[in-house]
Amino acid sequence: MSESSKDSRFAASGQSLQEAPRQSQLLAESPFLKACRKEKTAYTPIWLMRQAGRYMKEFREIRSKVGFLELCKNPALAAEVTVHAQETLGVDAAIIFADILLPLDAFNVGLEFVKGEGPQIARPLRTQEDLAAIPELDAADALSYVLEAIKMTRSSLKADIPLIGFAAAPFTLASYLIEGGSSRNYENTKTMFYSRPELWQALMKKLVSFSIDYLNAQVDAGAQALQIFDSWVGCLSPQDYKEFVLPYSKSLIKGLKAGVPVIHFGTGSATLLPLMKEAGADVLGLDWRVDFASSRESLQDIAVQGNLDPCVLLAEPEFIKKRTLEIMRAAKGKAGHIFNLGHGILPPTNPDNVKYLVEIVHNYKED
Repeated sequence: MSESSKDSRFAASGQSLQEAPRQSQLLAESPFLKACRKEKTAYTPIWLMRQAGRYMKEFREIRSKVGFLELCKNPALAAEVTVHAQETLGVDAAIIFADILLPLDAFNVGLEFVKGEGPQIARPLRTQEDLAAIPELDAADALSYVLEAIKMTRSSLKADIPLIGFAAAPFTLASYLIEGGSSRNYENTKTMFYSRPELWQALMKKLVSFSIDYLNAQVDAGAQALQIFDSWVGCLSPQDYKEFVLPYSKSLIKGLKAGVPVIHFGTGSATLLPLMKEAGADVLGLDWRVDFASSRESLQDIAVQGNLDPCVLLAEPEFIKKRTLEIMRAAKGKAGHIFNLGHGILPPTNPDNVKYLVEIVHNYKED
């Protein structure tokens, strides 16, 4: 993977956003998008969360020169790592390199990625005054660098490879903003929706509105599908999810452009899956904590994505194959399965193991 300044593929192209009819047809017939629509595919499509990440030597080389936020804000580099990962692994979709917390950077609350500690918010939101201090922003303008990266990536990917855009679900974005970073118990977030429901409602409505505009702008820029990450939703009881979160997830998904598949993914969400289904996405992501077969059976008429434990890729090839085939057999060849991990690829993972996983999935045949 060369430096972006030396790679003309990732220079701003200035091309029209209107796809040629031939490319539109190729994309529509891609196994990934067909699986999102629960249509039969010749093989099970696969893509992987964090498929552009620190497990790749080329990615580490770039990160040794630029900070994480700097990489996110450099469209040429973001496009380069996105395309490189897809081409290297041979997966059936690319996902734009960005971060779910970029809206918080635009909100000017002091987002910083601290080595060894993760994202930190210098000015967390706890009061009505804090909410009023968040500026009214046009998402497409505030996060224009993400949209430019999507345009560059779309023009550089193979014509039949879909590109996935994404954003944080309203609850996860709110919890980061309120807690000031990650949390064990989410005391501040839960206290707000228990004790100050009016403030919670105002915040969630603001985040939903911004996220709708942001995700729709990603589609306009060239994304063929969208994933909504609810990384912290597993801290909620079904009752709290239904009362304080589900209405806003529904509003977000309802506000997205028709005809663009939406994947809804949460971690630790075993008790929430039936409610998450009600939010209205086309595909529901399963993490590794649930049994694939029984979860899919209970969800019935919705496509599913998942759900290999990322730690399996740290094991020997024989064990990787064993666990992968268990999921493939549980899927029974039914339409509407996208293979993925139950979360992102871990940094210690051997890239050869990731390629081997893709090979197993692509070559699998029903007994």
